[in-house]
Amino acid sequence: MTARISGLILAWFITFAVAVPARALDIDVSEFKLENGLHVIVVPDHRAPIVTHMVWYKVGAADEPKGKAGIAHFLEHLMFKGTAKYPGGAFSHLVRINGGSENAFTTQDYTVYHQRITKERLDLVMELESDRMQNLILTDANVLPELLVVLEERRERIDNNPSSLLGEQITAAMYTAHPYGKPIIGWMSEVLKLTRQDAVDFYRAHYEPANAILLVTGDVTATEVKALATKHYGGLKNLAAPKPRERTAEPQPIAERRVILKDQRVASPFWQRSYLAPAEAKAEGRDALALQVFADIIGSGPRSRLYRKLVIEQKIASQVGTWYSGDGLDYGSFGFYASPNQDVDVAAVEEAIDAVIVEVLKNGVTQDELEMTRNRVIAETVYLLDNQEALARTIGAAIATGQSVKDVLEWDRNIARVTVQDVAKAAQAVLEEENSVTGLLLPAGNARGGADLQPAALDGVQN
Repeated sequence: MTARISGLILAWFITFAVAVPARALDIDVSEFKLENGLHVIVVPDHRAPIVTHMVWYKVGAADEPKGKAGIAHFLEHLMFKGTAKYPGGAFSHLVRINGGSENAFTTQDYTVYHQRITKERLDLVMELESDRMQNLILTDANVLPELLVVLEERRERIDNNPSSLLGEQITAAMYTAHPYGKPIIGWMSEVLKLTRQDAVDFYRAHYEPANAILLVTGDVTATEVKALATKHYGGLKNLAAPKPRERTAEPQPIAERRVILKDQRVASPFWQRSYLAPAEAKAEGRDALALQVFADIIGSGPRSRLYRKLVIEQKIASQVGTWYSGDGLDYGSFGFYASPNQDVDVAAVEEAIDAVIVEVLKNGVTQDELEMTRNRVIAETVYLLDNQEALARTIGAAIATGQSVKDVLEWDRNIARVTVQDVAKAAQAVLEEENSVTGLLLPAGNARGGADLQPAALDGVQN
């Protein structure tokens, strides 16, 4: 199952024991395709008369033409510029006056447009979304001002945020050949040169029914959704055949890399390390599931090994943690981050983390640690079912990156099968020095600790 589910679930920690349900993800999911190839997924949830409507295009920043970094995200902005039938801001206005909300986001592998609205207005949002799938009107008058918006977003989110700059540089160092090395929002030098024609070309090449997933969750049935989808999307033709996603494979890493960023805006150092890891859709056996478990055991929350060692026992770090992000189409990452305490050298924190890594690679995790983590994350899947949009995102991300509905629904059963041997095997395969990029964010002039920072965002760019 996609790593997004672990990220969403593990963000909602609980501090008490919960009985593990027999089937945490025992939910009804239907899927079918229209004649034009549009993949439709329906997840009924009848607790409230609300629906979440999402269209996922299987194209993202990693699919951009050479020299056009940022065009996928730029087009996401331009999709709100209107059509002949619904010009200007009519789309957003109609959603808003009907009590709904909307947004969009871009990742390396897909671009998503979504609305949350009452069940009675599902017909409306399908009409709006299907209209702009092929009828978007772009002119210099509405494109060029939006380019200035994107440039300012780049400045605000990346250039003016030292931790984001560090994350961007770590990613660029991680991928020497694969396009994941480009930032989703684009390099400033390339974004400055994007044109209306670039956006039109990208739109015509990728925004087709056969290259999209329609996902509806909420107070609906598969029969209702099929009728509406056929009505609004069924008549659309594929004007261009979906192109194969040809991406340069990342060569086997042969050297560990180190990135040091010194910035006068930084008050205290921050340490981060990323390892190239398998994507869940391409991982062998239970490797991806084992990495999820391993990340939780070694660095998630106050019971984790790193927290106990660095924060409680040694008192050298104010925060420390790990992540596994495996919901990419081609590759994932496993990472560590930490902030040293005041007057603690960042090198001491790195040395302590390395010691924990060496110890766990040598001796593995315990059966008690495995069972505690497994039971907790399985139990917490119940909370995912309470968030309609989060559930839709989990399923959509899995399907858009080559997994199946079955992979999602069987996640709790599959993770229950993970063994200590699985965890040891997966960790040893990933945590190799030459497989890593270590980043240091330092105040200009010193390298001692202070206030907490956070690792750069791992997900997409949200409007």
